[in-house]
Amino acid sequence: MGKDIAFELISEDATGARRGRLTTPHGTVETPAFLPVGTQGTVKAITRGELLRLGVEMILCNAYHLYLRPGPELVARAGGLHRFINWPRPILTDSGGYQVFSLESLRRIGEEGVTFRSHLDGSEHMLSPEKATEVQQQLGADLIMCFDQPVPYPADHAAVSEATDRSDRWAERCRSTHPTGGAQALFGIVQGGVSADLRRRSTERLLEIGFEGYAIGGLSVGEPRAKMLEMVRVCTELLPRDRPRYLMGVGTPDDLVHSVACGVDLFDCVLPTRLGRNGAVFVTGGRLNMKNAQYEGDFSPLDPKCDCAVCRHHTRAYLRHLYKAGEILAARLATYHNLHHYQRLMATMRSSIERGRFSTLLASMGESH
Repeated sequence: MGKDIAFELISEDATGARRGRLTTPHGTVETPAFLPVGTQGTVKAITRGELLRLGVEMILCNAYHLYLRPGPELVARAGGLHRFINWPRPILTDSGGYQVFSLESLRRIGEEGVTFRSHLDGSEHMLSPEKATEVQQQLGADLIMCFDQPVPYPADHAAVSEATDRSDRWAERCRSTHPTGGAQALFGIVQGGVSADLRRRSTERLLEIGFEGYAIGGLSVGEPRAKMLEMVRVCTELLPRDRPRYLMGVGTPDDLVHSVACGVDLFDCVLPTRLGRNGAVFVTGGRLNMKNAQYEGDFSPLDPKCDCAVCRHHTRAYLRHLYKAGEILAARLATYHNLHHYQRLMATMRSSIERGRFSTLLASMGESH
């Protein structure tokens, strides 16, 4: 992959699940791995030290938002994103492609790139594939993404085809801006909506260009879950075994297990932190809403099978009280617990793949639906 970035495939399960190791200039990432989302250079409601204690090996930051504030020039002057936010482990940056989808009312798309109207002050900014790549180079993340155009669900085949073709052309321009090798690995992003033919076409084009890793984008945008997993499988069946595979923006614990079974290595999602701030916690077997009245007098831990600091020291009744009282600590405790839940799940998957027992774990999660 390059002198500073390497991916080693350690073992594979009969289901297709993979156990790997991604090496970067800022350390190794044991895969499959989940990346907490730190859009603005911070994972909401949790500190750097807590992330390290949880064993988080890589976080995601958003190049578009950091481009607007504080700006890549300032981050570069600080010595790069790792020094600016004081994060010693690997960082992945999204290119801003997701904002092409999420900020639909604030942007105009053309072949050259996307013109955004800032949600901060209304100023206009042109983000081209070249600019998006250069911003990520200035930020200094270990893994950087091509600029792309995801489309919402549902969308007609012609519209998805047009956006996918444009994304593939943009990927070639990103590759030209960021040559192979060095301290940053550039990932191509497979698009194509929920059309298998477009997914295959996009994957094949990206393979012709050649990237250090491959992301699967444009999913978890409202499509049925079974269709999402079908598209993931379409992509992973074509992607090279010796390159890391990253499924963007997914998902629930159940989604993660079934996507690992499709051969995915890396994930990110806002769910564990966003839901934690809003009262929901993941527990063995599902999810609880801690604002519900049923927990008012429940003095058991959030999850009796969890050994995190929150479950060892606090009760459901206390956490419900914190939410009802509007205390900031509620969001902090729930976020910590949720991220611990995700970290434990990923560790369990890695171990089960190594021992050839992943199919048992998969069966325990139930069939895809």
